[in-house]
Amino acid sequence: MSVQSNINSNKITIASLLVALGIIYGDIGTSPLYVLKAIVGEKAIDPVLVWGGVSCVFWTLLLQTTVKYIAITLMADNQGEGGVFSLYALVRRYGKGLVIPTILGATTLLADGIITPPISVASAVEGLDLVLPGLPTVPIVIVILSLLFFFQRFGTQRVGVTFGPMMLVWFTMLFSLGAVQIAQYPEILKSLSPVYAWRLLMQYPSGFWLLGAVFLATTGAEALYSDLGHCGRRNIRITWIMVKVCLITNYLGQAAWIMTQSEDTLNGRNPFYEIMPAWFLWPGIVIATFAAIIASQALISGSYTLISEAMSLNFWPRVTVRQPTNFKGQIYIPSVNNILWVGCIMMILYFQNSAHMEAAYGFSITIAMMMTTVLLAYYMLYYQKWSWLVVGLFLLVFGTIETSFFITNVAKIKERWMFLFFELFIFLVMYTWYYSRKLNNRFVRFVELGQYTPLIRELSEDKEVPRFATHLVYLTKANRREEIEEKIIRSIFSKQPKRADVYWFMHIHRTDEPYTLDYEVTELVDDKVIKVTINVGFRQQVRSEMFFRKVVADLVENRELNLHQRPDGSTRYNSEPDIRFVVIEKFLSVENEFTFREGVLLNVYFMLRHMAQSDERAFGLDRSDVVVEQVPLVLHPARPADLARKAYLNLDTHPKAK
Repeated sequence: MSVQSNINSNKITIASLLVALGIIYGDIGTSPLYVLKAIVGEKAIDPVLVWGGVSCVFWTLLLQTTVKYIAITLMADNQGEGGVFSLYALVRRYGKGLVIPTILGATTLLADGIITPPISVASAVEGLDLVLPGLPTVPIVIVILSLLFFFQRFGTQRVGVTFGPMMLVWFTMLFSLGAVQIAQYPEILKSLSPVYAWRLLMQYPSGFWLLGAVFLATTGAEALYSDLGHCGRRNIRITWIMVKVCLITNYLGQAAWIMTQSEDTLNGRNPFYEIMPAWFLWPGIVIATFAAIIASQALISGSYTLISEAMSLNFWPRVTVRQPTNFKGQIYIPSVNNILWVGCIMMILYFQNSAHMEAAYGFSITIAMMMTTVLLAYYMLYYQKWSWLVVGLFLLVFGTIETSFFITNVAKIKERWMFLFFELFIFLVMYTWYYSRKLNNRFVRFVELGQYTPLIRELSEDKEVPRFATHLVYLTKANRREEIEEKIIRSIFSKQPKRADVYWFMHIHRTDEPYTLDYEVTELVDDKVIKVTINVGFRQQVRSEMFFRKVVADLVENRELNLHQRPDGSTRYNSEPDIRFVVIEKFLSVENEFTFREGVLLNVYFMLRHMAQSDERAFGLDRSDVVVEQVPLVLHPARPADLARKAYLNLDTHPKAK
C-alpha cells in the first residue's frame, strides 16, 4: 500500500500503468527470488518434483491471484478503496460476528510487514555470495532495512517516482532470463498442464506438504487488494497481464535450468541467480536489491494505512500520525515504524538467511486470505445479492485451496514460534480496544437536549456568572440532533457553571466511505445552541479545530450566525476568536463490580488509553484552547456497604461522656 500516488480512478495512461507496477507488485513480484529454491530445496532433482512444482505455482497464480483477487475481490471496492477494513466497512451491518475475521485479517496482514522486508532484501543480497564468496550478508541486510525505516519520516514521494520504471526493469529482466532458459529446454512448457501438479500432490512423497512453499508465489495478492485505492481496478488488471507473463516465464526458466543440471541436487544454489549470465550478476543483484526495497516500502506504507484505518474504525488506540509531505494520502506513524523496524531486525538476526525465513513465511498471509474469503462471501451474498449457489461454490473452491495452504503452513509453526507472540499482541490490542469501547459506550447515558435549552439560554444571559468563553465547544458521541450525553450537561451546570455566548455540540461521524468530508448544522436555539455533525471518511485524518473554524466561517459568511464580531469571530481587542473546547475523559472508578471479562477488558483498555495519544491531540485540538475534565466511569456500582453505627449500652462509656 505504497503512497506514491493516489490514482483511484479507472483512467488508463502510461503513467498510471507505471505507478501500478511500482506500487502493487513489489511483494508478489519478488517471489521468484526464493519460490523455486524453497520448493526443490536439498531434495533430489526429479521431473515429478520440478515439473509438478512449477505447475502448482502456475495454477496457484491462476486460481488464487487471477481469479479470486484480480477478477472477483477487486470488485469489492469501497468508493475506490480496498483492503480488509474497507471490505469490513461495506459488510459490517450484515453480521456482528464479522469483527473477529476482520481483526484476524488485519493482524496477520500487519504481521506480514515484519517478515516480507527481511526475506526480500536477504534473498536479493545473498546473490553477492556468487561474486564475493564468504561475504557476511546479515550486516548488509540490517543496514539496508535500518536506512529504509529511517527515511520513512521524510516521506517517500521523491524515491517513489522511480518505483514504476524500476519495477518495469525488474519484470523485463525476469522475462528475459526465463525466456533464454525456456528456449534451451522448451519441454518445460508442458508443465503448465494441471496433470503435473496433480502428480506432485498425489504421487510424490510428501508432495502435499510442498504447498507451503508453493504458496510463497502468491503471498502479495492480499496487499494487491489493499492497494486498490492507489491505482484503480483497471490499471491493476491490465498490468497484471504483463506481470503474470513475466513471473510465469521466469519460474519456467528456473525449472528449465534445474532440469538441465547434471548434479543430483541444487547444493544450496539459488536457481534465480544461476540462470543469470556471469557478466550480468552484478547488475542483476543491484536490480534485485532495488526491487526488494520497493517490495519492503510497499509493506511498510501499507502498515501505516492499515493502522490509520484501524484507529478510524475503533480497532486501535489513537497514536501520533504525521504527514511528512503535502502529497495526498502519505502518512507516517512513528510508533508503527519503530515496531516494524525492531521486528524486521529481530527476524534477520534470528533466522540469519532467507532459506530459514522461507519456512516461517506464508502462515500469516494464509490466514489473512481466509478471512478475506469470509468477508467477501458476505459482500457477494448481501451487498451484491449473488445467489447462494454461486457464493457456496466460491466458498467451496477457495475454501478448499486456502485450507490446504493453511494446513501445510501450520506445519511451519515450530519455525516461527517467536513470531506468534507478535501476532498475538496485535490481535489482543485490537480485540481489547474494540470490545472495551463497545462496553464503555453501552453505558453512556443520553438526555434530550431540548429540555435543557431554556436553562442554557438563561445561563448564557446571566451577567452575574463570569463568562467562560465566547464559543464553548463540546465533542459529543450523540449522533441524533436532539440528544446529548448527560455528562456534558453536568459539565455545563455543575460546580462553576460555564457561561458562553454560543454553545456548540460537535459530533465526529466516521463514515463507511474512505474520503467523505462534509458537515451538517442544526440550530436548536438561534445563535445560542448549535449542533454540528462532521462526516469524516475512515481514511481522513480528524482535525476538529480546523473543521470547527471552517464551519464558523461558513455560517458567518452566509449570515446564518450573528456574532456581533468580526467575520472570523475575533474582536477588536483580540485578533484570535475566543474558542474553548471541553474534552471529558473518563477514568475507571473503584466503585465498580465487574465480571471477570469486563474487568480484564476495561483495565487493559484504560492502560492502553494511558499509553496512547491524548484526546485533544487525537482530535486535532490546540492545547491552549482545550479544557480537560476527568469524570469517573461507573458501570456496575458496588453494593452499599453494610456499615452500622456501634451501639453503646452504657452512656458513661460513650466517647463524649468522657
